[in-house]
Amino acid sequence: MSVPETEPAAERAETAETAETAETAEPGNADRRNDPRLPWHGKPRTADILCWLGIVLSGLFYWVLLPLRLSLIGTHPVVAELLNGSTESIISAAAFARAGDGTLAVVLLAAIPGLMKFDVLYWWAGRLWGERFIVALPGSRRVAKHMGRVQRAGRKITWPAVVLSYFLPIPSAIIYVIAGWARMRLVTFLVLDLIGALLWAGLLAGLGYALGHHAVVAARTISRYSWWFTIGIVALTVFFTLRSQRRMMAAAAPPADQDTG
Repeated sequence: MSVPETEPAAERAETAETAETAETAEPGNADRRNDPRLPWHGKPRTADILCWLGIVLSGLFYWVLLPLRLSLIGTHPVVAELLNGSTESIISAAAFARAGDGTLAVVLLAAIPGLMKFDVLYWWAGRLWGERFIVALPGSRRVAKHMGRVQRAGRKITWPAVVLSYFLPIPSAIIYVIAGWARMRLVTFLVLDLIGALLWAGLLAGLGYALGHHAVVAARTISRYSWWFTIGIVALTVFFTLRSQRRMMAAAAPPADQDTG
């Protein structure tokens, strides 16, 4: 006469309950990991975290440097070039060179690290996250429509786009992300980016050299009132950012009839 195996049955019931609990918990974890606001799928890798952190820090660098950026263009424009490669710093440095304070060669060389310092981060983001990150960038809606064409054309589009990125009316970061997504090699990207940076810096340096003393006077005036300019830029940026976020939230909100239904 056999005895009923109560313990194994209880263990099997407990195991089944644990598995059911895990199944109900895993979708929630998966949903959190596949958050559409994040550029990666699933659990982030080390490369994902490092690239994302670099992009965040590059944005913080811009804001931290903003007061110094304006004050330097009338006193130490070459230092301003090295730090951020801004349009006004290159023009000012060339104007100072025209006045005898520095040379055009130094102006061009100082502009290169300032212009290119964060570009490789966006190329890397394109390699890691592709279209998911491209559509998340501001101003990418027009570009997203032509992603298939870009992928088919390959280097016929991506190579000239990287060289001309400083001249095109779309954010350069979008072009760099597309270059990474299109599997452009890092060395190729850096060479093309360098050519574009030199062309852009050369154009601005020529403009500053031609303006000469007038540009020097304007730069010194901006430096004198740099804090007021900074406050104005920050206020305008916050205003447009908040307005853009309100429009995005309004567009993402469901219609009223869906809520009542």
